[in-house]
Amino acid sequence: MKPIAPGTVIFHRYRGYGVITSVNLLTGWITARFGNEGRTLDLNLSSDQVQHADGEPILFRCAPPDRMPQARLMAMVRNLHRAGYQRLYLYSWPKPSGLHWRWHLFTGPRNWIQRSWREGWYGSGADYSLNPILGWNDAPGSDATELAHALAKFDPQGLAQALGRDEDHTAWFDAVCEALLPNYAFSLGWDQRDGAVPDSLPVIPVRHNVPKYSGPALPWPPGWTKLWTSTRRELVVRTNPLGVPSDADR
Repeated sequence: MKPIAPGTVIFHRYRGYGVITSVNLLTGWITARFGNEGRTLDLNLSSDQVQHADGEPILFRCAPPDRMPQARLMAMVRNLHRAGYQRLYLYSWPKPSGLHWRWHLFTGPRNWIQRSWREGWYGSGADYSLNPILGWNDAPGSDATELAHALAKFDPQGLAQALGRDEDHTAWFDAVCEALLPNYAFSLGWDQRDGAVPDSLPVIPVRHNVPKYSGPALPWPPGWTKLWTSTRRELVVRTNPLGVPSDADR
């Protein structure tokens, strides 16, 4: 199935050709504008018989889309690791509501707390479900290779900082990808009201209608559990919505 996003040209049997102005991948509803009409029209991809401009049907329920980009990001990062960019890391953690997961790519030292922030290298499933792009001039539905090429073109200086070796993390990441892709991703966050760090890595589905993960328990990334010993300050607990430590904790 072809990807859909704002700007996709569609055909409706009663309205003719139009352009999608917004899309919600969680619910299957889109908004489109047809011809010179001033108002937009809300359509449901499950029942309104919407087609691509070339006549290919858009069947939302037959091929449920990713509701978050973490699995695609994992595949891209694994490919870049194999190409020598082993100092590239993916941080994924839930929003307070628990409905969406944030993601953050960073390079250089593997410091999960003081991560470097670059424009276009972070986002949220909440934004992705309305516009399924990652923010570095990528196209909806791009595969891992296309995502890597787009990122290298968008920020070559940033990606160059990922060149180098981190064999422990690369081996861990490759094993996690092998166990989870393409239907699942990992999270580095949990509800701290439930207690200490869970014994195994939390796993999240990236789309609806997939069975609950039943694979092997996965370890946390190298060095992660050392951040949560009783001797370290509660630095990560007191963070702002983006996961950056507050000024009081610096």
